[in-house]
Amino acid sequence: MYNCGPTVYKRPHVGNFRAFLTADLLRRTFELLDYRVTQIMNITDVGHLTEDDVADAGGDDKLQREAARRSLDPWQIAREVEAEFRDDLRALRVLDAHAYPRATEHVPEMIEMIEALIEKGHAYRADGNVYFDVRSFERYGALSGNTLAQLEAGASGRVEAREEKRHPLDFALWKHDPKHLMQWDSPFGRGFPGWHIECSAMARKYLGDRLDVHTGGPDNKFPHHECEIAQSESVTGEPFVRYWVHCGRLEIGGRKMSKSEGVLYTIPDLAEQGFPGPDVRLFLLRHHYRAPVPFDLELLEEAARTRAKLNNFVHYEMAERPQGPVRAEFSACVERARKAFRDALEDDLNTSVALAAIHEFMTAANRLAPSQQEATAALTFMREADRIFAVLDEAPERSEADAEIDALVAERDEARRARDFARADALRDTLAERGIELLDGQEGTRWRRR
Repeated sequence: MYNCGPTVYKRPHVGNFRAFLTADLLRRTFELLDYRVTQIMNITDVGHLTEDDVADAGGDDKLQREAARRSLDPWQIAREVEAEFRDDLRALRVLDAHAYPRATEHVPEMIEMIEALIEKGHAYRADGNVYFDVRSFERYGALSGNTLAQLEAGASGRVEAREEKRHPLDFALWKHDPKHLMQWDSPFGRGFPGWHIECSAMARKYLGDRLDVHTGGPDNKFPHHECEIAQSESVTGEPFVRYWVHCGRLEIGGRKMSKSEGVLYTIPDLAEQGFPGPDVRLFLLRHHYRAPVPFDLELLEEAARTRAKLNNFVHYEMAERPQGPVRAEFSACVERARKAFRDALEDDLNTSVALAAIHEFMTAANRLAPSQQEATAALTFMREADRIFAVLDEAPERSEADAEIDALVAERDEARRARDFARADALRDTLAERGIELLDGQEGTRWRRR
């Protein structure tokens, strides 16, 4: 699988990470179902224009524009932002891809593909630039559901008019600009690659001529992925990708979260507001990956509460259970949950249904008051489910405060046995003030933090 990675000119915002979490969800699901996965995610550190929604637009390279604004070398900015991106992936508990190829380190592969496209009649040189001839590829527009005529009409006024182009939608494979700070020698003259050829070249180098899965955000479908298909299939003569996976947008007030809209939250921003990476991860994964997701701090708080319930179940509700048999009823409950969970994932990665299966299981398990052996089976399922969601924390270390709470709970139990209900209620209120919830059961009273 190949995942379109970030353009490393500014730290990605939380909306960008929806695509990266979708890729992580897909990989984790494949591995849960015993597939062997090779995952590649590129780093775009050159050649990405200011406009994402047209095949070839005017304007400065994003990275170069940021370098000028900060009076820094673009290579320095790229490495700095790439490191921040990798930090954010770790905060969100995203599995490491098997490789993160940088565009700047694969220019020879791009030149090789461009030469092949020229030789096969799919590309042409013009005024120091090289363009892909979109009319040479009959299926251009098929992924996004557009015809070339529709695209041409829709691009009116948005695509930079260049006299050397054969068609307005022809997109650049190689660009000549003496003012550009990142340049390479090539058979076409000194210049730098276009955005689209980068992914085609890197995907081919690491995964071959045909990929099983290619993912990206909604803005990648056109023009980027459309251009990738045209380039790759024009070189190889084979279908490029078996399955395309595009996630939905993260929205604020019905509009996508984007730098151009000026509404941004980075992963560190949210951590400062009390939402660590796993909270953000659950917030994004609890919605179906293709659906638009409204962003609101209240919804993040809801996700944080949900994650707390999952951790409470694992670390408190299933802890220190009494010895006892493993009942067929409880085993059947675990297997029903496991089947419902996997069925949901296999139904187009339906994480909302998968999460509902977990909640239903926790309710049923608590109702059945499991023995220690049954609780172990419950925890095995919860850990299996967390291979997908990755939101459970390590077991908290017991502290002096925990021992003090244990003593208060024991004192309350003794008061209840002595029928001193006023004292028992007072102790319960004291514990509640400290954020402790009591769970009374036949085997005694357990507690958990809210």
